[in-house]
Amino acid sequence: MNGLLPVGVAAVVGACVGSFLTVCVARWPDGRSVVSPASRCPHCKSPLAWRDKVPVLGFLLVRGRCRRCGARLGAMYPVVEVAVALIWAGMASQWGVHPEAVRGSLFLTLLLGIALTDAMQYVIPDEFSVGGCAIGIGLAGLPGGPSLGAAALGAGLGFGLLWGVAKVGRLVFGKDAMGGGDVKMMAMVGAFLGPAGVLFTLFSGALLGSAIFGPIAFRTAKLVPFGIFLAIGAAVAYGWGDPLIAWYLELLGLN
Repeated sequence: MNGLLPVGVAAVVGACVGSFLTVCVARWPDGRSVVSPASRCPHCKSPLAWRDKVPVLGFLLVRGRCRRCGARLGAMYPVVEVAVALIWAGMASQWGVHPEAVRGSLFLTLLLGIALTDAMQYVIPDEFSVGGCAIGIGLAGLPGGPSLGAAALGAGLGFGLLWGVAKVGRLVFGKDAMGGGDVKMMAMVGAFLGPAGVLFTLFSGALLGSAIFGPIAFRTAKLVPFGIFLAIGAAVAYGWGDPLIAWYLELLGLN
């Protein structure tokens, strides 16, 4: 029971964080405040009652419809709330009452927000990237995470590598090959994962992006929402980066 209590508390906290994340995803790309106006129906614009804002339960109680006009509310809200609740519960299950549980939960939540905004609007808000980088640096040195020096070096490396790719792409192709949001995002990833995590994220993100979206972009000339694949790569780097790097080095006979 004692072991389940932190997980349950983390799940509730995560659901609340997920509810706030949905507001950030909806408003930050357009430069709107997440404080005001209060949450309201996107159709009739009537404010939501406090009970309708309870994570997951509020959506279920109204059966996914506005109390006033009856229009359907987006299913993204409860899905994101559940996803973030699972992230926070999973971190608590793995780490218990430990600073790394909070650090890991925040990092994965930021990655989810980045993936959602990039997927829906081809934008990575500075609040996620620059703000996340500040959080990563601020939490550096805590047990389970990188040192302050490694976090700062990782942030610099992540920013510098993507900035260089963007400049070279501009020279070679005559147009932007990398968005500024991706560049700043990698600074955030480096702040949380350090230099090795940056390299793993770039390798795996490029591999996933090329395999999944590359053929579509080639045929349609659509811009690749690279932040999605960088977010996936960073999540993999956080969870399994060290053993995967060790396996790869052993495969090459370098370990």
